[in-house]
Amino acid sequence: MAAGQTCDVLVAGAGPTGLMLANWLVKLGVSVIVADGKDGPTRESRALVVQSRSLEIYDQLGLGDTVIEAAHRADALAPGFGSRVFGRIPLGPLGEGFTPYPWIEILEQSRNEEILYANLRQLGGDVRWGAAVTGLTQTADGVEASVGDSTVRATFCVGADGANSVVRRTREIDFAGITNPHLFYVIDATAVGGLVENAINVRFGGDFLLGFPMTGRGGWRLIGLARDSDGDGGVTEDDARARMRTGFAVTYGESRWFATYRVHHRVAAKFRDGPFFLAGDAAHVHSPVGGQGMNTGLQDAHNLAFKLADVLQGRAGDEWLDRYEAERRPVARTLVATTDRLFGAVTSQSLPLRALRRFVAPLIAPIGVRMLPRRGGSRLFGYVSQTRIHYWLTPNAKREAGGHRDPIVGRRLPWAGDNHAALRSLQWQIHAYGGIDKSDIPDLGLPVHVFPPAAPFAPGWLYLVRPDGFVAAAATPAAAAESFRSAMPVAATREYG
Repeated sequence: MAAGQTCDVLVAGAGPTGLMLANWLVKLGVSVIVADGKDGPTRESRALVVQSRSLEIYDQLGLGDTVIEAAHRADALAPGFGSRVFGRIPLGPLGEGFTPYPWIEILEQSRNEEILYANLRQLGGDVRWGAAVTGLTQTADGVEASVGDSTVRATFCVGADGANSVVRRTREIDFAGITNPHLFYVIDATAVGGLVENAINVRFGGDFLLGFPMTGRGGWRLIGLARDSDGDGGVTEDDARARMRTGFAVTYGESRWFATYRVHHRVAAKFRDGPFFLAGDAAHVHSPVGGQGMNTGLQDAHNLAFKLADVLQGRAGDEWLDRYEAERRPVARTLVATTDRLFGAVTSQSLPLRALRRFVAPLIAPIGVRMLPRRGGSRLFGYVSQTRIHYWLTPNAKREAGGHRDPIVGRRLPWAGDNHAALRSLQWQIHAYGGIDKSDIPDLGLPVHVFPPAAPFAPGWLYLVRPDGFVAAAATPAAAAESFRSAMPVAATREYG
């Protein structure tokens, strides 16, 4: 075995979560080794939708324009039953005024990985392809692992290595949940007929079919439910082609990828075990309903990267890392529970739900979509886009607030036109939105940004914003010094790198 190497963080897995984590760690000045048993980035398209919050993270990383240029915008919904289509319903910018990325953007996982990998190399990092992480042990100084034919010693190790995570299994972390009995098939197809162009097609019937327009000429992602399949090998591509043709009058020419899978809903019992962490599918898996999986992993990575850098560079003590699990695991649990219920409603064979899907949903879907607010973002858009995520920022915060979530504190900084640009500095910072003079703001050694009045901010108040874009505290100028110091790591003013 080759001589040992050392680093701050060993990242097991170079999917979207691992690559996003590596990008941020390198950008923040942390030494990283990323390893994956594959021979390169994922070739299959896999996950599809890039949600607004993920695009905001890409923008902070400097890749927002790159991702948008590569993505395909879905601007309509086309519901139907069997071969019948109930119109083309324009979606428009559902999050207009709420996020700089108000549309539904489709960009397959493979392209996300290509973009992240290229940027990682530009930042000076790389991936050890064809080198699986094995033989993990905890040491007095952190972690020791076999990476391909070499030994790596790291202060921390992050398992971003998927649902069958070696890191999670080595640490014997429970991964409780359920597996849905239904079998799905997924096809990346060309020359597709029978679907409404440039729209997300949703077809109910004896089975279930989703069609997503993809980048590239005539490219579509087709996802179907095969209720009467016989085991995991019970649906071949020929079977799937026949099901779509007879059940939905949908045809296609060639396929670039075909696979079958069952849907799992599981959450790891813990996201941190000493120097080991779990992120992405290693920590949580769930239904593809709502396009949440890849996005949740990207946001796990973003959250964890800043905390690891804070501890490694002396801004915070080790207990700061406990905040990762405290913040991200509740998000995963809520997401799994929600997608499980939605998935159950879509696949249930109960008579009331079958009637709802066949007769009621096609009638009310067009009305419901048209009634969604086009400015300020609906609550539904906020949840799906993951811009409404809330964190309890201290162990006692929920009890002290009586369970009532603050509209600003604990959430990602509300977008006010140009205030997100300040987040690119990657610093703790103070924001004010009208009703105050900059000279009245106490000097806490942090950058100060004063913007015009904007909802939902209170004029005359100050807001402490974390480098990851979440609002850590709010206070009047008189109370800001005490309030903000208690919400920050001791050396928060120290820059990254």
